[in-house]
Amino acid sequence: MSTSPLPETVTVTIDGTPSQAWAGQSVTAVLVAAGVWPLRRNPVNGQLRGPFCGMGVCLECEVTIDGRPGCRSCTAHVADGTDIRTHTEPVPTAAHG
Repeated sequence: MSTSPLPETVTVTIDGTPSQAWAGQSVTAVLVAAGVWPLRRNPVNGQLRGPFCGMGVCLECEVTIDGRPGCRSCTAHVADGTDIRTHTEPVPTAAHG
């Protein structure tokens, strides 16, 4: 009986906070394991959005990865030092007046 080695543990940053992950793990899996479900806001109504399809079709999981905005977190994979930024800040409203 053979045993598989454990995956390499790497350090990633989620919204400025260091976190541990396995090398090659999907960014979505890393975020969910860290308890981060809302990943962005709907630009029209400001509602929080998160992972939905898990295969890169719906665009609900878009985050900024290593400075590149609009990355689908479900199809991207982490390595040591990966910087992940979610976009859950409130959507600015137009000034009325």
